[in-house]
This record gives sequence, structure tokens and C-alpha cells, in this order.
Amino acid sequence: MRELRPPLNEADVRSLRAGDEIVISGTVYTARDMAHKRLCAALDRGEALPMPLEGAIIYFVGPTPARAGKAVGSAGPTTSSRMDPFSPQLIAHGLRVMMGKGYRSDEVRRALQEYGAVHLATLGGAGALLSRHIVSAEIVAYEDLGTEAVRRLEVIDFPAVVAYDAAGNSVYEINKAGTGG
Repeated sequence: MRELRPPLNEADVRSLRAGDEIVISGTVYTARDMAHKRLCAALDRGEALPMPLEGAIIYFVGPTPARAGKAVGSAGPTTSSRMDPFSPQLIAHGLRVMMGKGYRSDEVRRALQEYGAVHLATLGGAGALLSRHIVSAEIVAYEDLGTEAVRRLEVIDFPAVVAYDAAGNSVYEINKAGTGG
């Protein structure tokens, strides 16, 4: 099992392979489709983003409200393909890791290869368990989006699997071929 500590550099990310099990400790940002749309619009206008993209990890999640004493409520991944129209632009601006569930488009996969980024999959349906790895959460942008606002999370040993690597491999294709887990 490999540990990732953002911000990440291109060499670290290019060394990851589809199927690698990893844990993340450090800062992870959250964003879903509406936040992605706003981030890309800001880039189009030449504006600064509310968080650094270079070497960053974005988790496709809209955590539920926190119970007393917790950083967030349930924090399970959302369907990654919803971010496909926006991901290549963010990857081109330095985003190194995206995390969600499900398949990614060919355009996203080409951007991962070109710019040295990866897509991670984490456990859908296990949001309550995943939230145990989140020790703090703070809204950094687009508060009007509610649970879909951009948040800065601090995570410890957050589990994921490399679903698409920067070499063009996919854990989904490995599994179809019967050579993966």
C-alpha cells in the first residue's frame, strides 16, 4: 500500500499503476459538477481559483452535515463521469489526482496521460466509513452550493485504488481481462 501526501508532483503520480492500493493523508479538496463548472469558468476569465490546483487532489463528494464532534457526516463518492466535461481543463492547470466512483471518458483519460495525473476510485456506499478518515472540513468557496461547496478536508489514511493511471491503464480493463483483483 502506498501513501500519498499532497501536494503531489508529476513523478510521484506517474509512478502509480492501475490497481495500486493507496491511502491519502493531508489536504484534499471537494468539488462536484456545479463547483467544477464555476472553477472552469473562473479559469476561462483568468481569475485565481479559491484553492491551489498544482499538485492537488479533488474528491468528488458532497458530504452530509456533521454530527456533533465530527468533521463531516457521510462522505461517499459521487459518480465521476459527471465531472468529465470539466476535468481535462483542471488537469491541464495542474490537478494531479481526482477521486470518485465509476468510469471516466476517453477525453479525461487522454488528459491524465498527457499531463501526468490519475483518477482514484473509493468505496461507493461506504460514506459513513470513509468519513472516519476526515479529521477537519472547511468551506473555501461557493458556500451557496450547500453540500456541494468546495471544502478543504484534512484526511488521515483515506483509502482508495488507482482506477486510471497516467500510462493509460484502467483497473476496470484489468478486471475484465481476468488478471486483476
